[in-house]
Amino acid sequence: MGILRSFVKTIGQIVVVVIVVTFLTQILMRQIPGDIGVILAPFASNEQRDAIREEIGVNDNVFVQYGRWVGTVFDGSFGKRYTGAQSYIEVGPEIRKALPNTLALILYSQLIALALAIPLGVWSAYRAGRMPDKVVSGLGFGFLAFPNFALALVLIYFFGVKLKWLPTQHASGDVTPKEMVLPALSLAMGQLAVYMRLLRSDLVSTLQQDFISMAKAKGLQPSRILWRHALRPSSLTLLTAAGLQTGALIGGTLVVEVIFGIPGIGLLIINAIGKRQIIELQSLVAVVAIVFVLINFSVDALYRVLDPRIRR
Repeated sequence: MGILRSFVKTIGQIVVVVIVVTFLTQILMRQIPGDIGVILAPFASNEQRDAIREEIGVNDNVFVQYGRWVGTVFDGSFGKRYTGAQSYIEVGPEIRKALPNTLALILYSQLIALALAIPLGVWSAYRAGRMPDKVVSGLGFGFLAFPNFALALVLIYFFGVKLKWLPTQHASGDVTPKEMVLPALSLAMGQLAVYMRLLRSDLVSTLQQDFISMAKAKGLQPSRILWRHALRPSSLTLLTAAGLQTGALIGGTLVVEVIFGIPGIGLLIINAIGKRQIIELQSLVAVVAIVFVLINFSVDALYRVLDPRIRR
């Protein structure tokens, strides 16, 4: 019964977050200067522009507009992207085509970051204060200070232009794993520095606890103490950071997808902003909000696995 109540409460929180984010987005989009009919259909007649304004509901109040948009979410169309006076594309199919690419890019970058950060963090904590720890920490701060887009350009130059090992632009059709390598690395290196530093700090504190001293007194191997006894309680902060950094990754994909030509949600958002597609942008923001909240919900669920005390 408690699990069901917690699940219903979480779903309610997701709904509230999505409503607030999309409603605020609509209010902000209403402040865009200019005639939306002229923007969306610059070569149309006045009658055709009036029809577009009526369909969007420019003259309606914000609540009526929002209710109209919610209806498009429930019917799966997610509104329209206007391409002319009497032509449009439904946003729903575009989202369903782009979302897997963005999720794959986020997943690959997180896997790369965690796969490198965990061993480096453990190794750095075990040698805290020594030269290897200082070198790893210095490199971590360097990657943290390096913007995603700048690192992307460096990777393109070395691995794409000079060495010609990896493609630098998506060609056509489905995105291949090889085309994801450079974008994922561009996003992962900044996350790597954050995760490594957090894990190192927590491990240094954990290694001073009484149960670690007891494990050492029993004669357990240092590797066993680090990986089986110290890592698990020290990973809660890392898990929290991984969930919260997803928001930063979603923001980073906006630029990285444009640089590498990856047809994902970020590229759709950039195009929607440039063309002032109000309805499309609102739908894309809703998708981003849902993804962000669901990922953090998954992180909360993993807490119960990593720390049995939280189950109570």
